[in-house]
Amino acid sequence: MLILGLDPGTATTGYGLIREHPDGVLEAVDYGVFRTKAKTPMAVRLLELHQQLTAVLDVHQPDAVAIEELFFGKNVTTGIKVAQARGVLLLALAQAGLTIAEYKPNSIKTALTGYGGADKTQMQEMTRQILNLDHIPRPDDAADGLAVAITHLQATRFDRLMQ
Repeated sequence: MLILGLDPGTATTGYGLIREHPDGVLEAVDYGVFRTKAKTPMAVRLLELHQQLTAVLDVHQPDAVAIEELFFGKNVTTGIKVAQARGVLLLALAQAGLTIAEYKPNSIKTALTGYGGADKTQMQEMTRQILNLDHIPRPDDAADGLAVAITHLQATRFDRLMQ
């Protein structure tokens, strides 16, 4: 199964694709970020996000997709912009006919580290270890996309065990 994980953002959206092999070993197939420039009008930035995600979907054709739910901190303006980016990502995924799983940030942290309050360094190191990578995936948003994909894989493994 090929799983795409997304960590939404307007300036930078992280993505990661992982595959589970029959022996249970996980492989990082591809990861990176979709970037848009800050001074570009928001409508154009959203279009660029849509185009970049669509290109990854066309190349990899994932079986499953997971996306991080929006967490509103103290900066509502940033939250609204991230919500717009997330909406465009959801639209592109729906247009591709994909079923979308959504996970809260603390659920992702718990799935990888066992602790919902894990910091970024702990998350990145666990992502590296789970995927047996030589280095922590960079940039940080790409590691976050991989973490979302790992979370979904663990959730589907659990569902299979319960059936």
